[in-house]
Amino acid sequence: MIQLFLGLVLRAVVVLTGTALATFSLLWHAPGDPALAIALARFNAVVSTEVVDQIRVEAGLDAGFWTAFKAWILPLLGGDFGSSSVTGRAVWPDLVTAMSYTAPLALSGLLIGVAVSVPLAILAARRPGGWLDRSAVAVASLGAAIPTYWLGLLLILLFAVQLGWLPAMGARTPVHIILPALTLGLGVAASLTRILRSGILEARGQPFLPAIRRRGVASRAIERAHVAPHAAIPVVTVFGLELAFLLEGAVIIEVIFARPGLGTFLVTAIETRDFPKVQAVVILAALLFVTVNLVIDLIYRALDPRIGSRDA
Repeated sequence: MIQLFLGLVLRAVVVLTGTALATFSLLWHAPGDPALAIALARFNAVVSTEVVDQIRVEAGLDAGFWTAFKAWILPLLGGDFGSSSVTGRAVWPDLVTAMSYTAPLALSGLLIGVAVSVPLAILAARRPGGWLDRSAVAVASLGAAIPTYWLGLLLILLFAVQLGWLPAMGARTPVHIILPALTLGLGVAASLTRILRSGILEARGQPFLPAIRRRGVASRAIERAHVAPHAAIPVVTVFGLELAFLLEGAVIIEVIFARPGLGTFLVTAIETRDFPKVQAVVILAALLFVTVNLVIDLIYRALDPRIGSRDA
């Protein structure tokens, strides 16, 4: 078990290293002069060539690629995300502030998605092929096909513009989170409903279940001991991926609903070519993906010990 865990951690380290190198390389070779973009964002005015050259030296842009990458990655290994090239402030406190807005939004969207998908999938799986089943599949397919940003605009048009029930922009009160969370949650519900329904139907179709029923085992006990664990494996996969992708979705939603958070943080950093801030967001997202995948692998082995025995 320890060897398996170390192998998973080693794969996670390789993924994080590759992500850091790819992100830095894309930013480094992006068109335009990053020193000029930083200077314009810092002073909000036309600056001289001498000032741009000075900023290029301060930001380490005058060094070679590998020298600059080493100067950034080594402090990062110690938990130091560096300082903003524009404001000069440490990146980590600003990143934590942005996350304080994004994390509640992502978790609210996840809770809405689970609250909608679980009862809908269970009801649909009771009568496969019935009107409720077909309706649930149709709604879930439609929800998965609608882009998140378009759904957000539709909700703004309906609930904020036409009905005037909910605010559309900002994050001043708890009510402001309803529309963004609903936009995220409906997208999650569409994916989870289809996967959970398919998992339940597949689990109920296992060939050993009729023999268990003939022994007199109660239906609830069969559902709890055999159907639920079998159906949970694909659901865990989708649930984990949705949890990781919610960070990406929240970034887009925050821009649409003009909310502070990682979305505004990242867009502003890209516009000003603030390398440390962009890299901090990407590394945070990669770390979330890696952590979620690691937890999913461990949950797999808890639900089905045969997975671990095959790896061994």
